[in-house]
Amino acid sequence: MENQILLKDQLFNPERIRFVSGLIKGVYSDFDETAFLKKVIDKLPELELKQRIAWMRECLHEFLPQDYEKALNILLRALPEECDPTKTDDDFGSFILAPFSDFVATYGCEEQYVDISLSALQEMTKRFSAEDSIRFFIREFPERTLNKMSEWSLSDNYHVRRLASEGSRPRLPWSQKVHLDNREVISKILDNLYFDKTRYVVRSVANHLNDISKDDPGLVISTLKRWTSSNKQNQKEMDYLTRHSLRTLIKAGSPYALELLGYSHDTKVNVDDFQIQNDEVLIGGALDFSFALSSDADEKLMIDYIVHFRGKNGALRPKVFKIRKTTIKADESILVKKKHPLRIMTTKKLYPGLHKVDVQINGRVFEGGEFELKI
Repeated sequence: MENQILLKDQLFNPERIRFVSGLIKGVYSDFDETAFLKKVIDKLPELELKQRIAWMRECLHEFLPQDYEKALNILLRALPEECDPTKTDDDFGSFILAPFSDFVATYGCEEQYVDISLSALQEMTKRFSAEDSIRFFIREFPERTLNKMSEWSLSDNYHVRRLASEGSRPRLPWSQKVHLDNREVISKILDNLYFDKTRYVVRSVANHLNDISKDDPGLVISTLKRWTSSNKQNQKEMDYLTRHSLRTLIKAGSPYALELLGYSHDTKVNVDDFQIQNDEVLIGGALDFSFALSSDADEKLMIDYIVHFRGKNGALRPKVFKIRKTTIKADESILVKKKHPLRIMTTKKLYPGLHKVDVQINGRVFEGGEFELKI
């Protein structure tokens, strides 16, 4: 759409940059605000989002004192009010402050500055999450940083507690991977956070476990069982934490993960009368298919389907999609209909040729059918 405002322009624009420069000018009278604004803003149109963060950080470095500790002190004094501490979710903070923590990661990740830099990130994350910046310290000073994050997991500020979990995730989106001992992270950080009263923190713990599940599913299963038996978290939040932590394992059909959610991998369900209504589908159209379910016993069912997409080299790659969760009673029949769009997307390229679709019930795969994708 012609009038669509890009995310990078919503988050980083002249108005927001003037807000930050005003904060700095208010505590540092020698700050050349006019020159700073011109330099930052003039280059914005050619930069993507993360490049804008880096560029503003470079400009801060140029216009602040070259002594790191003096510059850091100015940034800390310039920080606006903390995010509302009474909220419990969806309070990521102000993205325009990301260059502050990026400044710390770039210029303060050195032996002589570690303590003051980590303390600075602790304050900055109360205004905008420092989850990306802390990872530079984990990489360079893993033991010292992990011990500090363990302290943060006991903080009375939920943004700081969340940073302990989010910043130490093995696979944080848009950020470098970190390679910590998962068992140590669980014992030092996550064991303090899974019963948090703030959904913002609990979701981070679940995302963290989901990351770990891609490398060590057994550790995640045993950890969730241990946490459940502790009764420290209320049942509703524990159920949420468990479901969200296991989403990758559930899609992969892990019987242990399914069992933890109350679904039997050894299901007695039958899949009958699988039909594809359109054997040929044009790219941009949709695949229509249906099937019937029956069972000899009452069962909880997690109904998924798998589309085997043809790749550029001709190989089929499976991707699991959700349909619904339900309960089937003995001798009951359920008709399931599904329309799967095959639109052109920027994140996934579609290739013409023979494709396949199967049904997955409680992690068990049932044969489906084939269809031809055409241009």
